[in-house]
Amino acid sequence: MTTAPDPALAQAALLRPVRLGNAFEDTVGRLLQTIRLGVLEPGACLPPERELAVRLGVSRDTVREAIKSLADAGYLVSKRGRYGGTFLADQIPALAADAPRFTRAEIDDALRLREILEVGAARMAATRTLTAAEREGLWSRLADVRAAGPDDYRRLDSRLHLAIAEAAGSPSLVPLVAENRMRLNALLDQIPLLERNIAHSNEQHEAIVIAILAGDPEAAGAAMGGHVGGSAALLHGFLD
Repeated sequence: MTTAPDPALAQAALLRPVRLGNAFEDTVGRLLQTIRLGVLEPGACLPPERELAVRLGVSRDTVREAIKSLADAGYLVSKRGRYGGTFLADQIPALAADAPRFTRAEIDDALRLREILEVGAARMAATRTLTAAEREGLWSRLADVRAAGPDDYRRLDSRLHLAIAEAAGSPSLVPLVAENRMRLNALLDQIPLLERNIAHSNEQHEAIVIAILAGDPEAAGAAMGGHVGGSAALLHGFLD
């Protein structure tokens, strides 16, 4: 005889403390897992913000930003009043019928290769004595992506990451990063741009570039690793 899974136990397993380096992205990812795995029924009420903050080990502001982002994306509905709260949408958004489909293995492969290539590129770039043109190029690409609007963000984000690969000083690395960025962008194009994630990504971009220009490979690698991890959390949350 089989026993139906206990929703309370499933919630406890999924809504556990997140990594503080990517608190917003991981919070969105955990909430999406709870939604997409059917732990909560459509129309069901989420636990209160205070409880979610305690379970996830993040601030209430982070929980509030994550809920707002998922409400804007159509996954949650916030209601006011005596019987208010945050509820799952009766019907969560589905991928477009003509959108490419990716398996968990394909998503993992793209993300792992990105970590290998781009964390390594950031570390290597920080070990080099960059030319004035290379330094200016990194600052310019950073400024471009910080000023980008939603329509240009993915493209200018990719240009910055390719500039970091170029700064590593290995010509063979650049086409590998470019090819994997094409795979990554095909995944990213299927999830919404979240305003808080863009702001956090830009902070991470700045930390990466500053560490490279300061010649600090450990800091550059750590900053890029955190940045890659944030994207991974969102992609797994939305697409798994």
